[in-house]
Amino acid sequence: MLEQDTYALTDPEEQRSLIRGHGWATLITARDGSPVVSHLPVLLDEDGGEADPAAPLAVVGHLARADAELHRLGEHPVTLVIQGPHGYVSPSMYDAATPYVPTWNFVVAHLHGEPEVLDADATYDVLRRTVDHFEAERPRPWRLDGVTPYARSIAPYTTGFRLTPTRVVAKHKLSQEKPHDVVARVVAALGGDDPHANPELADAMRKALVTHV
Repeated sequence: MLEQDTYALTDPEEQRSLIRGHGWATLITARDGSPVVSHLPVLLDEDGGEADPAAPLAVVGHLARADAELHRLGEHPVTLVIQGPHGYVSPSMYDAATPYVPTWNFVVAHLHGEPEVLDADATYDVLRRTVDHFEAERPRPWRLDGVTPYARSIAPYTTGFRLTPTRVVAKHKLSQEKPHDVVARVVAALGGDDPHANPELADAMRKALVTHV
């Protein structure tokens, strides 16, 4: 991914927040000269609590065992892509005399490193934590423990992993290069009833706007 100082997302806590809020990732490896790509849920490795800011960033996840074998997971480096809020920005939102063209704003992180393949018990723990994480907002969260025999019987068909990246490239392209008043109008459009309204992207742009004032 092209790295640009204007859009660089280097704050470790902002990177962690991106992962916390966006648990659907893309795993990319290369095998025999060809890319191998899978999509899977991941979690920031906090084990139920806030991570120590001084600790290395790490994520855990799981995928079908057949997928893991296709990637030869654990044998070579991988790239894990965390896609945050993103969306189309129409020049109509700018309402400015200066000519503009459409663009796409986004927040994303690429985590590079060699994953650790987890054993059966650790993989099951990742499955449990994943369920707990995504069920947390429900009024009556469903728990894996409620179907333990069945869950244990199918868990061997999954592979868990932990990735402590050796390199993180994160980017938030949120119109930082444009005038403050223009960005404010885009934020208002994205947060309102515009055909391309995107409240999550509006929130991300609003935060970036405050940071770059």
